[in-house]
Amino acid sequence: MSSENTKIAIFKGKKVRKTIHNNEWWFVIEDIVWVLTDSKDPKQYIQKMKQRNPELKEGWVQIVHTLEIITQGGKQKMLCANTEGIFRIIQSIPSPKAEPFKRWLAKVGYERVQEIEDPELATKRTRALYKAKGYPDSWIEKRMRGIAIREELTDEWRIRGAKEQKDYSILTAEISKAAFGITPSQYKDMKGLNRENLRDHMNDLELIFNMLGEASTTEITRNRDTEGFTGLKKAAKDGGNVAGIARKKLEEESGKKVVSKHNYLKKPENEILIEEKKE
Repeated sequence: MSSENTKIAIFKGKKVRKTIHNNEWWFVIEDIVWVLTDSKDPKQYIQKMKQRNPELKEGWVQIVHTLEIITQGGKQKMLCANTEGIFRIIQSIPSPKAEPFKRWLAKVGYERVQEIEDPELATKRTRALYKAKGYPDSWIEKRMRGIAIREELTDEWRIRGAKEQKDYSILTAEISKAAFGITPSQYKDMKGLNRENLRDHMNDLELIFNMLGEASTTEITRNRDTEGFTGLKKAAKDGGNVAGIARKKLEEESGKKVVSKHNYLKKPENEILIEEKKE
């Protein structure tokens, strides 16, 4: 994705802050309201907008997340929505200024449809997002490989008996406990993360051992022809243990722990300047 795609020009001199969450852009709702309405009190406008539209108020918790945004005063938790959520909010804003924004979001939505038809485009988009956040190319290569390995593993889980989201969470935790000695939630707490994706805050070695644990789990699951959740859980533990043994050996030889408190919270570039398009 080119910089033009991530810094689309719409309104001159107005800023809409954004951040990457679950590999997609999430936009600060207050900024959107300010751009489209010129309201001096966007927070109050949002409350009135929800009162006018009961359906929007009812579905608010489904389309909005509280995410950390870098501001001039430091990090602040702000209400954000992804492209779909912003579309829904814009529908409740009676302003002609909303039309250019709708066209831009429609373009973003169209690009997403293209990615579904051609997965390679989605891969390019993800690379571009990580690049925009300031990650080095070497890290991006490992992260992208990790995504592919993860998808291969979850496909095996799906066809072999994992049905609900909690099943995937439990199986992932088994791998993590065996590979790193802690669950993903404990890992996130250690790194000071909230809603952020844990893997986006792993260093190179953490990514490598995470990939080893998941790739080993896939191989064990297939070779055992495992079926059912109980069997999948055992394979996950055994696969994670392969990575755990390798990690401990490296720590023994190097004298340094692999699991790190380091995160990339200060890396993301989370502001876009939205300028008026010239006809």
